[in-house]
Amino acid sequence: MGAMLIDVDVLVQILVAFLCFLPLCLIWSWKRTITLVTNWPLVGMLPGLLCKLSNIHEYATQVLKQNGGTFQFKGPWLANMDILVTCDPMNVRYISTQNFANYTKGPEFKKLAEPFGDGILNSDSKSWKSYRKLIHSIIKHGKFQLFQERSMRQKVSQGLIPVLEHVSRQRTVVDLQDVFQRFTFDNICISIMGFDPKCLTIELPEDDYRMAFERVEEAIFYRHIVPESIWKLQKWLNIGEENKLRRVMLILDPFLYQCISLKKGEFLRRRMSQMEQVEDGKDEDFDMLTACMAEQEQEEAKGEVAQTDDYRRSDRYLRDIAFNFIAAGKGTVNAGLTWLFWLIATHPLVEEKILEEIKENLQAKDDGKWRHFSIEEQSKLVYLHAAICEALRLYPSVPFNNRFSIEPDVLPSGHLVNANTKILVSLYSMRSMEGIWGEDCLEFKPERWISERGGIVRVPSYKFIAFHTGPRSCLGQDLSFFQMKTIVPAILWNYRIQVVEGHPISPCLSITLHMKYGLKVRVSKRS
Repeated sequence: MGAMLIDVDVLVQILVAFLCFLPLCLIWSWKRTITLVTNWPLVGMLPGLLCKLSNIHEYATQVLKQNGGTFQFKGPWLANMDILVTCDPMNVRYISTQNFANYTKGPEFKKLAEPFGDGILNSDSKSWKSYRKLIHSIIKHGKFQLFQERSMRQKVSQGLIPVLEHVSRQRTVVDLQDVFQRFTFDNICISIMGFDPKCLTIELPEDDYRMAFERVEEAIFYRHIVPESIWKLQKWLNIGEENKLRRVMLILDPFLYQCISLKKGEFLRRRMSQMEQVEDGKDEDFDMLTACMAEQEQEEAKGEVAQTDDYRRSDRYLRDIAFNFIAAGKGTVNAGLTWLFWLIATHPLVEEKILEEIKENLQAKDDGKWRHFSIEEQSKLVYLHAAICEALRLYPSVPFNNRFSIEPDVLPSGHLVNANTKILVSLYSMRSMEGIWGEDCLEFKPERWISERGGIVRVPSYKFIAFHTGPRSCLGQDLSFFQMKTIVPAILWNYRIQVVEGHPISPCLSITLHMKYGLKVRVSKRS
């Protein structure tokens, strides 16, 4: 009998869901007159948000500019959706750096990003500091960097170039965004787990694991734009986006745990039979899971892991590390590459300058052969670096960032912040700040990043926030630039990329700024 009773919390969620959607249905026919700033009884500003959802980034930018860079969004009654939205760089610096301790990810974000578990993107306080210290030491490790360079070179020469060569010979249209998504998913799986899914082959095969990660991003974005009571009701009833999320997690979790099991077996065999190989200078796969297992081994040997810390000893700990870094690494680089190549393809003078720079600084020869450019050679590509920064400024791979206040506060803009306030930083909207970038802020101009002496202009990270700012700034920034500076010369020196005429370009609705319709292009060999 008790099993048939519905939890009181669920009943409240159902009631709130109906209270939210009944008025929405009544006013939906008036949607042409609804704006984001209309605060309706019961439903707040949610109708305006849903009406403008297809173009939400541009519309939010417009509203923020009209309100001095900071705006209070009012959600439906009892829905816990009130959010302070800002793109004011002074607020961003204050929240992310100057009063960092008061603005955490918070419990609300952890509920939204539930698939990330207790990983670094979801964690705060001691847990976050522990993760960051660990990951920083791995990324800066010489063996990890050598492994990254070697695996990147192999994936470009054995994956990317053959696919582009095949497409150019067949003279077919290809979705370059799809190619980049396959490339970065293969590469990040190799980097994190030492496993190559082989998504990037000339057959362009279907891949459940890659697409499952895409569905997770969409589901998390959906949770951001509807009341918690609604998505929780869907989860309880196992319908809609929550049903899709449940199904893809049934694909992803077994995949990750299987990779962890294989990696642990490989790690133990290596320890048993080749203990000295770690220090003998030979090439080896030093992926992130291998590094984490080595760290776990050292901590246990030193007694630094408490006997009660079951999580740090568990496969779930490794699963959360893998999930967080695959999700973060696969999306940000491919989104950046896609927008960059669209911008280059539609700005021929920029493309010409990049090619000239490659020719002058890398002694590249027009012999029809692709070659890998070292990190030292890449450092000479100032104009390419500027073009990458400019593309990320205009189209940041992660368009918004969440924060949650602990104590009451006052922002530099004068806005009052109560305790437990949700804050959304719009990275996308910061590109339109004329006070930072000038009246030509929406133009693609790599030159704005180059100083009179020919070096890169250093813009404060709270203004150029593509890699975030403050203590939570992206640890993989250098790695991202390395990947993009490897891929762009390899493609541009060998191929011409032409966007299909009339192909629509707009961002999709996700926590990563992908293109909604992909990037359909024609590829031809440079003669």
